[in-house]
Amino acid sequence: MHSIDTVEGQVDTQQAQSRDWATIGLVGGAVLLTLATSYIHSTLGGLLFTLNALGYATLAIAMVVPIRLADRFRWLVRLGLLGFTLATIGGWILFGARYDVAYLSKGIEAVLVALLLVSIFRFDGGPTGVFARVRALPGDLIGLVRGHR
Repeated sequence: MHSIDTVEGQVDTQQAQSRDWATIGLVGGAVLLTLATSYIHSTLGGLLFTLNALGYATLAIAMVVPIRLADRFRWLVRLGLLGFTLATIGGWILFGARYDVAYLSKGIEAVLVALLLVSIFRFDGGPTGVFARVRALPGDLIGLVRGHR
């Protein structure tokens, strides 16, 4: 028979593992969707679509690059990717062509927006946490320049 401490330890371990899988799912899903829409935009030709594809690819890399500085500002990458995605959707609503691949891309981007919103709530404390980080950003950047961590 298990003691209560052993059972609680197993529950804590299971919860930690499920949180890890949730993190992998959110981050991995966002990266895959970002790369998918990047690929679609890269096939459309023209400078604007190429730049959009490069922007998405760069943000996908920034989501997972294993650099300590990137970890510190990953919240800003999520926020940037959310804004970039919303701007892309907005541009398509205003000026975009209405054909099958465009609808596929916008569907991917809509799911990406949902994943990013969940990620922002889960990792960054939602809008309140992001607002606090934005307010602290100038001080964080000055500390970086001065060599403080």
